Amino acid sequence: MDADILPPSDDRVFKLILSPEESKPILKDLISSVIKHPVIDVEVRNSEIPPEDTHEKAERLDVNCRIDDGSQVDLEMQASRIQEDSDGQYQNLKGKSIYYLCDLHSSQPSKGLRRYDKLARTYQVTFCSYTVFPERLGYVNSYSLRHDEDNELLSDAIHVVYVELSKLQEIMKKSVDDMTDLEKWAVFFQYASEPTYRETVNEVIASKEVLQMAGSRLMSISQDERERAVFRSRRMYQTDLQSDLATAEDRGRRQGILTIAKNLLAMGMSHDQIVAATGLTLEDLESILL
Repeated sequence: MDADILPPSDDRVFKLILSPEESKPILKDLISSVIKHPVIDVEVRNSEIPPEDTHEKAERLDVNCRIDDGSQVDLEMQASRIQEDSDGQYQNLKGKSIYYLCDLHSSQPSKGLRRYDKLARTYQVTFCSYTVFPERLGYVNSYSLRHDEDNELLSDAIHVVYVELSKLQEIMKKSVDDMTDLEKWAVFFQYASEPTYRETVNEVIASKEVLQMAGSRLMSISQDERERAVFRSRRMYQTDLQSDLATAEDRGRRQGILTIAKNLLAMGMSHDQIVAATGLTLEDLESILL
């Protein structure tokens, strides 16, 4: 791969690689590697790409598929962190995955439905560029409906799968010949645009025809000046948004500390004690008294 390659870990680039009709072999192989079952055919049900607008991030850039056995598979790339509580549990991301999984599963046509056990399986697959399960060593974490105590399977009708692209350090120590298909795809998504790993990525791409197709598709997208401009605009928008959020949080945090300082002053605590307790300066306290 050459320099200046757009990252396939970007959600728009991810969808541009997988959605076109000519990408069917790529998509079939990727899905097969995730669900561990050969995929003979696949239909993309939302192949359209949102308008080239920096605010398009509000739309989901997922790849919604139906495969030959009737199963539904929704693939998405989570490139940037969504807003979460500070407890490190990523409940917002997990809740998002479950919401879309259940919505997709329940959206199956009800006309003529006579038995719920005949509904097609549904998979929600999230490729994530950051770590969601730090306590788990594996980079793939798959969940279905199981008993809380003995882990007995209730139903395999729905699956939520997380592929954490941030956990590939050990995989990168393997020879390409020893990598599984999903490991190769993970390496491609995570490192295709990084010159440091170019030799390994090129070996990965050369190892399979479908990965060669994906590499060619990525190069074509990367050489499209319009897509490069869209990528830059989206990154600027996302960076500005993150900066604005961080600024607002800092302002809110400072305002809260000032409120605490005012209350402590009202309680008769000395200035030195308040400075030690809040991290404010004496100048900050003087501004409160003005």
